Amino acid sequence: MRCPFCGAKTNVIDSRTSDDKKRRRRECPQCGKRFTTYEVVEKPILMVIKKNGSFEPFDRSKLIAGIMSATKKRVISPDTVEQIVDNIENKLANDMRTEVTTSELGDDVLAALKDIDLVAYVRFASVYKDFNDLDSFIKIIRELDID
Repeated sequence: MRCPFCGAKTNVIDSRTSDDKKRRRRECPQCGKRFTTYEVVEKPILMVIKKNGSFEPFDRSKLIAGIMSATKKRVISPDTVEQIVDNIENKLANDMRTEVTTSELGDDVLAALKDIDLVAYVRFASVYKDFNDLDSFIKIIRELDID
């Protein structure tokens, strides 16, 4: 790292981890000035491919809002909703994905809701799969195979 004051190479005199960053205290042997640098991991931007073919950056809050709408007046905590979104984000990050379709996101949410709350599952499916008649609801409920 070059000194921002004189351009000479600097020495690291202290290094610590701070809030998912590497904090380094540096000193310039030439001019004697000290400064701090932070090293962070750069995450690629996750882009969502919409049904019409357009792209938009992944917006965690939009996904949370959709799930919260489906879980309204159900016994599902906001922490559980956050965990669903965290799991989806982590899965995509672990797979090193930079693009995901709305269909894949919807399927991942449905899979999570199916294990947590079937009413929320049907509510989310009705919006996600764009139900427009009673037969669509009956079909999805039959697919649940509830005993």
